[in-house]
Amino acid sequence: MAPPFGNDAETIGRTAPGSPRFGRRALLAGAAAVGAAGALGAAGCSRVPSGDTLARLKSQGTVRLGIAGEVPYGYIDDDGEFTGEAVELAKVIFKRLGVDQVQPVATDFSSLIPGLQTQQFDVVSAGMYINKERCQQVIFSDPEYQMLDSFIVRKGNPKNLRSYQDVVRTKAKFGTGTGYAEIQYAVDSGYPEKDIVILQDQVAGLNAVEAGRIDVFAGTALTTREVTKKSAKAEATEPFAPLIKGEKRIDGGGFTFRPNDTKLRDAFNVEIHKMKDSGELFRILRPFGFTEAEMTTLTAEELCR
Repeated sequence: MAPPFGNDAETIGRTAPGSPRFGRRALLAGAAAVGAAGALGAAGCSRVPSGDTLARLKSQGTVRLGIAGEVPYGYIDDDGEFTGEAVELAKVIFKRLGVDQVQPVATDFSSLIPGLQTQQFDVVSAGMYINKERCQQVIFSDPEYQMLDSFIVRKGNPKNLRSYQDVVRTKAKFGTGTGYAEIQYAVDSGYPEKDIVILQDQVAGLNAVEAGRIDVFAGTALTTREVTKKSAKAEATEPFAPLIKGEKRIDGGGFTFRPNDTKLRDAFNVEIHKMKDSGELFRILRPFGFTEAEMTTLTAEELCR
């Protein structure tokens, strides 16, 4: 997700072909009561030691997942059901950990880490990018995917924009999403932060490019290629690794846990590595637009550095 930089906003709803008609506001409104009830229920339940979250989840039989209402990570589909790559992956892994029920709790992306820290949910499953800043606040599973960047541009890419350096050189009118990591990538490449057009999400970015309000919208390769599939006026550029301080940056997204939940995170990692080795992980992610090129052997430790 152009998962945001210090995130804490990995973004707001992306939309792909066949994605839900439900808007992000509808998702949040529909889940707000569930989230509040879930938080109260969890606070009053457990008789297991407070430091053993995995034991508590097994005892209560339900895990509350913080999601951001974002395609393809966690969202409501056309049938009104919670789904997404992170949600479907969570269902499989927590079942194997002895937790039968998954209860998604929708919130704004910027509220995911604070909500986790205040126990509004047990785990964040939003495909959140793993970076040094977040690793100072939370711990991560090893990533389920890696991701390059891409631009939404007018058909034919008239300004030939294929990197942040191209955007700076041509003085193109640049936009990206609320809290996206791409904000910092553009700034690190020399684009004036005050000139960046901040839009709600990649759908708003597509609309702005099509209307000529901006020249380019930056997001992840997955979301840009999905959102432009049916556009007659815009296209996605080839994926690229942002060049930051002379080094290529490849991001990876994973599940997010409280710092004291190492036992839960480690048990989760055991299962996700089994799924990587067997190919099951890709089979779960592929229906949500992921390709084999986005499968990864990166670790959270590497990305935290």
